[in-house]
Amino acid sequence: MILVDDVPVVPGSDPPSPSQVLEILAALTDNPTLLSASHSFRNTPEKRFSISEESGLGSITQPKCVYVFQREYAIVDPALVDVVGTDEATTCVGLVIRNRSNGKISIAHLDSPAIVEMGLAQMLSQIFYHDLQDEMDVHVIGGFEDASLKRINHSDGSEIHGKVGGYSLPLCIKLIETLLRRQEKFHIQTFFVLGHNTRRDADGRAYPIITGFLVETSNGSVSPACFDRTSRCPDEVVRRIRITACSDDPTWRGKLLETYHTQDDKFIIAPCYWSWGQFYYASTLQCLSDSEILDQCSTSPYAEGPDFVDNIRSLY
Repeated sequence: MILVDDVPVVPGSDPPSPSQVLEILAALTDNPTLLSASHSFRNTPEKRFSISEESGLGSITQPKCVYVFQREYAIVDPALVDVVGTDEATTCVGLVIRNRSNGKISIAHLDSPAIVEMGLAQMLSQIFYHDLQDEMDVHVIGGFEDASLKRINHSDGSEIHGKVGGYSLPLCIKLIETLLRRQEKFHIQTFFVLGHNTRRDADGRAYPIITGFLVETSNGSVSPACFDRTSRCPDEVVRRIRITACSDDPTWRGKLLETYHTQDDKFIIAPCYWSWGQFYYASTLQCLSDSEILDQCSTSPYAEGPDFVDNIRSLY
């Protein structure tokens, strides 16, 4: 169940049809409360997060951070973690869920509709204890208009988004559909996606405005953010390789990747199977030019950060 201003966006309990999901997505992007929240979020100065060598991960003065890579999720307890976040999202969508009762926060970096349904169940596994009275604050951030969208005019004068293309829009549609079908109460606080997160250059080419964010666990506030290499830890290379390797591993099909164990307050990088197909893929990438790597490895080559190719080369 999705709510905005404490009001359900869909009256009744019947599952929404595909056309209804599109209409609800359009309504959320145009909702005055969420428009105001998007405007405030866009104008919030970007925070740059790094971990100095002097302080380290276990420093008393350095905020303890859990960083989430693509296709990963983490559930954090504000008593143990100060900051949780992710970045490097272009067509991906970041999802934050905070339980108002216990303050626990679940965050995910979603990269495909195929992992949304099971991924959401994973995200709720330790912050929601089957008490349907629990209220969840939700922030949806990321994705942009990587495919041209058009509006469809209904006979009653209303408009909805029509074309389903690119990567961001299908991902947003699946996310909204899944949230609607669940019984938990999801209060949307931020819906900074698609057109809200799009800028265009002189040639009309689209780019995301914000590609990362962090959450302050003490109060659940969300801010635009970027993380440098010192804070994309631990085990950056291994975790980046998992993003590709998990596609051939049936144990991770449809799932988000586990990284941080909440109860133990430890990073435990769950393994993935490395196939011969992955070995061939890695050997092929070593022979490609920078532009070819962009085309082969990115869903939005023009929108990637300046270190994208270097990050890919460091893996193989």
